[in-house]
Amino acid sequence: MQEEEAAPEAPDVLPDVPVLEPREGVPQPVETREALLAAAARLGAGTGPVAIDAERASGYRYSARAYLVQLRRAGSGTVLVDPVPLGGLHPLDDVLHDAEWVLHAASQDLPCLAGEGMRPVRLFDTELAGRLLGLPRVGLAAMVEELLGWRLEKGYSAADWSTRPLPEPWLRYAALDVEVLLELRDALEERLRAAGKWEWAQEEFDALTRFAPAPPPAEPWRRTSGLHRLRRPRQLAVLRELWTSRDELARERDSAPGRLLPDAALVELALASPHTLDDLLAVPAFKARPSQRRRARRWLDAVHRGQQVPDSELPAPASAPEGPPPARFWSEREPLAAARLATARAALGALAERLELPVENLVQPEAVRRLCWSPPDPVDEEAVRAQLLASSARPWQVELAAPLLVAALTSPPRAGAPTAS
Repeated sequence: MQEEEAAPEAPDVLPDVPVLEPREGVPQPVETREALLAAAARLGAGTGPVAIDAERASGYRYSARAYLVQLRRAGSGTVLVDPVPLGGLHPLDDVLHDAEWVLHAASQDLPCLAGEGMRPVRLFDTELAGRLLGLPRVGLAAMVEELLGWRLEKGYSAADWSTRPLPEPWLRYAALDVEVLLELRDALEERLRAAGKWEWAQEEFDALTRFAPAPPPAEPWRRTSGLHRLRRPRQLAVLRELWTSRDELARERDSAPGRLLPDAALVELALASPHTLDDLLAVPAFKARPSQRRRARRWLDAVHRGQQVPDSELPAPASAPEGPPPARFWSEREPLAAARLATARAALGALAERLELPVENLVQPEAVRRLCWSPPDPVDEEAVRAQLLASSARPWQVELAAPLLVAALTSPPRAGAPTAS
């Protein structure tokens, strides 16, 4: 599991917090079809929810596939599965399909699990539960320590999980990620029920089971870090060719694109637009990477393609933005919209504080911006509810947020009212 946390872990760990150890030792990964079928039978004979985690090789591989899947269920113990040689994990899905899956930060792991043939019909997301409860830290280690009194060892979340064989310390770390996930789930359910948020959580978890991969952007090369340094369409055309060439090579080699040539080097090459190999090799960002010298002709060919793009086919300086512009520009362009957004944010922030949950879990900020930039006509609760539901808001969120948003959209601006920023 490669966690993305909203807040850093506490730097100091109390010495009396016991370090968690795998109860049955560190299992060896399942690597054959026969072992997979035996593991499926073992998990199918277990009872209750199943804890699931997956490890990827982000930053090392082009693919976002799972390179290790961990499972634990009452009566079954912990199972580690290497999906690479198995051609899919359908036997696991067959026996666990109707069970509740317990994951931490489920949206990170569900796509790669689906790629192995595993999709849940019911799940419990421990990170999302922590957010709904307003816990200050929602990383797995922090929550295990706070709610269960155990300390999880950390250190391998960003490792290259495509490494084979996997080192024993990595396997131990992976096994621990599901060791107490079921106990954590039960502790969180108890707190959610006590806080009156259990029904909210169920709606959130149900929405996660219907996840779908986001469509790829129309012009993915525009996400290159440092793109803003390129002012001329010809430079953008060169960058586009460099990005495409790097992406093709990364796909062929199953390597993270940035490990071949980082974005900063692409931007420098586009700025310099060299005409000869000597010119290219003299570019500082390229010169600092001698390993790329053998591919110098590839990168120069990409530069030349960009230089030869007809003027009529040059990319526009910037792609047309989708949705409203950044809120910092509203006060000058649309002061009434800025006033609506400021009022809505203040009301929603106050409600989120009373409910003890992050405001982004009360309603998606993008949905609020779209409503305030372009309100429905006429503005009424039915129209606002419909627009929130169209933005994938859950019913509990609509029930709480819609009245506040209607008030913000219909209230006349006050003199000296705050503006969006």
